[in-house]
Amino acid sequence: MALNVVSEARRCLNCKKPMCMEGCPISTEIPKMIQMFLNGEMEEAGEMLFDNNPLSVVCSLVCSHEKQCQGHCVLGRKGNPVHISSIENYISTTYLDRLKFEKPESNGKMVGIVGSGPAGITIAIELARRGYDVTIFESKDKIGGVLRYGIPEFRLPKTILEKYKSLMLELGIKIRPNATIGGAISIEDIFRDGYDALFIGTGVWKPNSLRIKGESLGNVHYAIAYLINPDEYNLGDNLIIIGAGNAAMDVARTAIRKGVRNVTVFNRSDKVAASDLEYEYAKFDGVDFEFCKIPVEIKPDGVIFKDSVVNEDGSIEEVEGSEKLYPSTSVIISISQGAQDQILSRTKGIDTNKKGLLVTNEYGETTREGIFASGDVVKGAKTVVEAVKYSKLVADAMDEYMQGLDK
Repeated sequence: MALNVVSEARRCLNCKKPMCMEGCPISTEIPKMIQMFLNGEMEEAGEMLFDNNPLSVVCSLVCSHEKQCQGHCVLGRKGNPVHISSIENYISTTYLDRLKFEKPESNGKMVGIVGSGPAGITIAIELARRGYDVTIFESKDKIGGVLRYGIPEFRLPKTILEKYKSLMLELGIKIRPNATIGGAISIEDIFRDGYDALFIGTGVWKPNSLRIKGESLGNVHYAIAYLINPDEYNLGDNLIIIGAGNAAMDVARTAIRKGVRNVTVFNRSDKVAASDLEYEYAKFDGVDFEFCKIPVEIKPDGVIFKDSVVNEDGSIEEVEGSEKLYPSTSVIISISQGAQDQILSRTKGIDTNKKGLLVTNEYGETTREGIFASGDVVKGAKTVVEAVKYSKLVADAMDEYMQGLDK
């Protein structure tokens, strides 16, 4: 691994106008990172990456690099781009393994963080390093949110999340697992107890439904639920997955690893929504694909699909009379997800849009003073790096807001 990384780093042209940086959503200083690495400044390079993106090591594994940094590398125009993700992963992993935090001096202010996904972890670390007393309220038993319960182990080792937990505890961050805000504890309770601000980063855990007949049958499941604990599902030998995004690829590849013999992904259009790399991995793992198929009804023994035609303008038309039953033992629906409404149904003053996502301004301020939000609960299901980028801006806004409370 080290030899490969060094060889890749030496291929970097150190461009004066680095296109790789333009392709990175969080503007990682990639040429500088590589030159520091080659100059033996490993710790300094790792520190730079962490300060810019606290989840750098995670992003090095799960980002769509072929569309971002590596996809913009000039060497990729006529050959192979520099494998930037491997270099970043090597530096970030080494730095994270050695990183130790000292608990900073308290500034006397308290912050509540609801949810410990990418947005929550970023906000917690950013504010704790500035001296805030931070408490994370996590509805599940372990931290990570979508990183733990939505991305399979083979893509993101969960030992990384345990390292982040240790780092947060070193910073003095308190973690309350199995604590659902909107249940026994309300937002009013949090402000009653002296918190100066609250951040909501609960993600999107409510699966979207097809709204077709048969969706409540016992052989039907939802992708986001399956990925939380796939060992609890008995899918049989023939699985149909409806939807072709990255989550569908994760479900398909997980099911293959759990012993399902035949896995087929069905998509209503002629191309997948997943990244090219995840699509290729799924095919290599043995996943089959059926395109231009629209689900009509789910049966105990399979799914009835209609053929579709994709027009030049991208619109999709159904082909009447083309209904056909495709046999399966189980069906998993993977057509994205929306926000849960438990917090909002018991809280006044927080507006949502038509999709149930929180309404905020560009700095993450919701319509209720002192409450901020970012991540998927605001933007919908997006990438980890986008959640980190936006959450850093929100952390600055929360800092400014709380410091202004003394004036």
